Amino acid sequence: MLKIGGILIFGIVGIWITDNLAVDFSGTGEAGATGNFLGATALGILAFKGFTTITNSGSEVIDPKRNVGRAIIISIAACVVIYTLVGFAVASNLSLGEIIETQNYSLAAAARPALGEYAVWFTVAIAMTATAGGILASIFAVSRMLAMLTEMKLVPHRHFGMPGSIQKHTLVYTVVLGLVLTAFFDLSRIAALGIVFYLVMDIAIHWGVLCHLRDDVKAKAWVPAIAIVLDLLVLVGFVWVKLNSDPFVIGVAVITMIVIVAAEHIFLKKFLRSEHEESHVRDHH
Repeated sequence: MLKIGGILIFGIVGIWITDNLAVDFSGTGEAGATGNFLGATALGILAFKGFTTITNSGSEVIDPKRNVGRAIIISIAACVVIYTLVGFAVASNLSLGEIIETQNYSLAAAARPALGEYAVWFTVAIAMTATAGGILASIFAVSRMLAMLTEMKLVPHRHFGMPGSIQKHTLVYTVVLGLVLTAFFDLSRIAALGIVFYLVMDIAIHWGVLCHLRDDVKAKAWVPAIAIVLDLLVLVGFVWVKLNSDPFVIGVAVITMIVIVAAEHIFLKKFLRSEHEESHVRDHH
């Protein structure tokens, strides 16, 4: 609530001090507008992906069949309102060139006429709070998902001598992986990798629902089909933009996904073979 309140204050102040509540849609003259738009859309997806934390915590929600869906709708609606408010506050006080120049603190720059240099300090405080909250939520959500997949025997697991439950182990693994990424990549590259992985994962999940779980979950075929098409459009646009600006990130993403798929294939093949052998032994006894 603290970070939401802080962002709302900045947005309200930015709109309050503006002389003209309008947005400058004039272009910058750069080529590849469609690809850049799709790339920006991919970045925007990360701004809304926090609702997946709700589904990962569904087992802790009272009456999850009813409340998880409501929570997702409420969270997305709140994000739309906040991002729209902030967007108008920034775009009404700064030109497109100024927004690009102050991209890391554009909200503070928009509120600077009213709050002065305190705007920058407030932005830093809110950014640190929001980042810490987002990281903690994502770490626990990912560790819960990994623990569930481990218990389902779908991913390999090693204790490495650590005490405690599987979820505590996966929590440690998630933190270590985050530290490794932070050590070798800057935030923009980490975000780019996250976008590629997230969109590919989303496509895979919708494909699985469409081809294997549609009857079990009573899903309408056109919903995952449209989601796959939209994900592919955004993914292709983002990959095209990154291939022209930072192909190293795409190379790392492709190599990492190949390694993950190969390792998972080997693990599942080995696990299924051991399960078959155990079943064969039990049948003989």
